[in-house]
Amino acid sequence: MQFQFNGVFYHLTYTQITIAVVLLVVLVMVVVALYMQHRKTRTLALRNRFGSEYDREVKMHPSARQAEAKLASRTNRVETLKLRDLAATERERFVTDWRTVQARFVDHPKAAVTEADELINSLLEARGYPQAGFEQRASDVSVTYPRVMEDYRVAHAIAMRPGDKEATTEELRTAMIQYRSIFDELVQSKLSPQAVAAD
Repeated sequence: MQFQFNGVFYHLTYTQITIAVVLLVVLVMVVVALYMQHRKTRTLALRNRFGSEYDREVKMHPSARQAEAKLASRTNRVETLKLRDLAATERERFVTDWRTVQARFVDHPKAAVTEADELINSLLEARGYPQAGFEQRASDVSVTYPRVMEDYRVAHAIAMRPGDKEATTEELRTAMIQYRSIFDELVQSKLSPQAVAAD
């Protein structure tokens, strides 16, 4: 087979063409395998980092790729925030406020759960999370504290339940327990190295 390229004639045998095609196919297969391995590694890393929040996003989006892009976007957003640890005096104030809210639960469970939700919001603001609607705030918090996200969503839903669909005492008790785990995580935990690097 003969062809011209830039005014120069080239002559290739069928063996040379066959070898070139085989090499091209092998190269394409290697590139595809590397891409698939990269996707698998990325998926595993996101699943390990976000836990149940990863599964939640996959259910909410038409494809895992879109869900993973959303989670990566969350991570990028949180890296731009000025998150910080609480000072010792702030931590003590929040602990005292929590004890007060918890003590109110016995006589006023619904009010205590609502106050617990508000206290978590105040704590998040003190840590540097911006004021935002619940979904945005939950998305931001999920990057650093994915372990408590399911509790946070359930507790918030109970706290915000309208009066005509009043939560039972048991549901309110569950919400307080969930808020307690969130509170403990937020008030005691040091920032991750990624969050500190963003400062």
